[in-house]
Amino acid sequence: MPDTIIERCEAKGLRLTEQRRTIAEVLEAADDHPDVEDLYARASARDPRISLATVYRTVKLFEEAGILEKLEFGDGRARYEDADRDHHDHLIDLKSGDVIEFVDEEIEALQERIARKLGYKLKGHRLELYGVPLGKDD
Repeated sequence: MPDTIIERCEAKGLRLTEQRRTIAEVLEAADDHPDVEDLYARASARDPRISLATVYRTVKLFEEAGILEKLEFGDGRARYEDADRDHHDHLIDLKSGDVIEFVDEEIEALQERIARKLGYKLKGHRLELYGVPLGKDD
């Protein structure tokens, strides 16, 4: 499978305008889980001709093509990440909104055991944990 978002778009036959390329580059460079407003701010800083509507349409196109994965963490913001990334789970900090990615082999093994116990072969899953930082009062 091609390595970059642009290469995957090209492999799927998506027409990449200059603005779509810029949005793809912004997504490729993201080390967080940006929403459309974040993507718009970053993309329009590179190319002021990019409109918010263009970002919305491009994100939808990339999502429908299986290039982006839409994440909804209950805060009313749809966020996005590269659908071709290695598997990981998310811990959402309810105070700051930060999203922390993690992989835990014990959790992965437990999910496999539960699926088998219930008579299923696990084909995928999404785990989201919601919490607040531990403090003196916790």
